[in-house]
Amino acid sequence: MRLAGHPDFRVEGVNLSYDLDLAPWEAVLGASVSVPTLEGEVSIKIPPGTQSGQRLRVRSRGLGKEGVRGDLFVVARIQVPDKISDHERKLWEQIAKESSFSPRE
Repeated sequence: MRLAGHPDFRVEGVNLSYDLDLAPWEAVLGASVSVPTLEGEVSIKIPPGTQSGQRLRVRSRGLGKEGVRGDLFVVARIQVPDKISDHERKLWEQIAKESSFSPRE
């Protein structure tokens, strides 16, 4: 038997996978966000320092019967704005100047 694709989820056995777009500050600082499940939305906590591609597990929200259900894996996808105001540019430049973080070290 073959299942049709779902617009929000990818099927991985009994588990589901969902891509969640995050703003850079949500990934750095952490956040509480709502994500869809097959039964409706649930709130999850995004831990501070979440990396793009990181998988967060929501237990028992995948496929199957109660008690033997798979999990929902929320995959963080950090998005950056393609247009920013002059004020936002100055804020990003200030962060770049003051931050000791380097992704290539």
